[in-house]
Amino acid sequence: MSSQDNPEKNLPTAQDTTHGAVDVADEKHPFADPGLPPHEHRIQDIDERAAKRSERTVALLFTLSMLATIGFIASFVAIPVEKMVYIFPLGRISALNFALGVTLGIALFAIGAGAVHWARTLMSDEELTDERHPIEAPPEVRTKVMDDFRQGAKESQLGRRKLIRNTMFGALTLVPLSGVVLLRDLGPLPEDKLRHTAWSRGKLLINQNTNEPMRPSDIVVGSLTFAKPEGLDEHDHGFNNEIAKAALMIVRIQPDDIKDKRTLEWSHEGILAYSKICTHVGCPISLYEQQTHHVLCPCHQSTFDLSDGAKVIFGPAGHPLPQLRIGVNDEGYLEALADFDEPVGPAFWERG
Repeated sequence: MSSQDNPEKNLPTAQDTTHGAVDVADEKHPFADPGLPPHEHRIQDIDERAAKRSERTVALLFTLSMLATIGFIASFVAIPVEKMVYIFPLGRISALNFALGVTLGIALFAIGAGAVHWARTLMSDEELTDERHPIEAPPEVRTKVMDDFRQGAKESQLGRRKLIRNTMFGALTLVPLSGVVLLRDLGPLPEDKLRHTAWSRGKLLINQNTNEPMRPSDIVVGSLTFAKPEGLDEHDHGFNNEIAKAALMIVRIQPDDIKDKRTLEWSHEGILAYSKICTHVGCPISLYEQQTHHVLCPCHQSTFDLSDGAKVIFGPAGHPLPQLRIGVNDEGYLEALADFDEPVGPAFWERG
């Protein structure tokens, strides 16, 4: 007859759990200590088939955690950021955020639930009493701790329950990948996106207020006009990212008042086109002083001289505003002759 046919044979040997216990208080023991109640064995302790069922349950939870982590990564890669879905009763929410929250929640919950089920059904649950001892740890205590650790490792059945061990290691190995994947959103990958804008040779200068192409006659001396590249529409996906780099301010100065030679060469009849983005922290510049040809950033008062290559003459900005080289096409409209020759906006790590 096997032990599974006679579960009582699997019962652990009874241990004395009444060490130092007294049923009735006396002078020596002013508080009664009836000791621990009799230990009740679980079905898994006496039936290997029940233990196997618990093992498979724990392994299933760990496997579910692994699948949820893979789903987290797949959702992060496959679901567009702008996609919205209707979830009752939450309403319209981001599909990506919902998928990431659900999959990561399942991954973490399954690991926790698997560990709890493992501890409650397969690890030893027998309560033991231990007399209080001094805080210091003498050699015999350290020896006892190591013995208890080895005993706990043995009772956890980690070596015996290989299915639990392997699936647990798999779940614990995969779940940190969720955090690694989220590091992708800390910033852009090392590319050259910040070095290029929507401007290129032949693109017309479009007035941001009228959405019409601009002619030289539209720009008068002393005026300040804002422009955007041809083909960039406010309803386009990614418009904000593009206009944050391509926003342009147009001023007209008498050619004799332009101090810098290259600034004059890159202009058209005194019409200058500069990046609108401050080189300090990226605020939009909108304050223009006609007499001095200075522009002022309203955020931290960085001041640039547009007649002298937009050099910094005051404030915390670190470098001049980039100038866009412009000309006139055959139809008489202002157009870009190239992209900016340097990155716009504040300095960044890869700028050099």
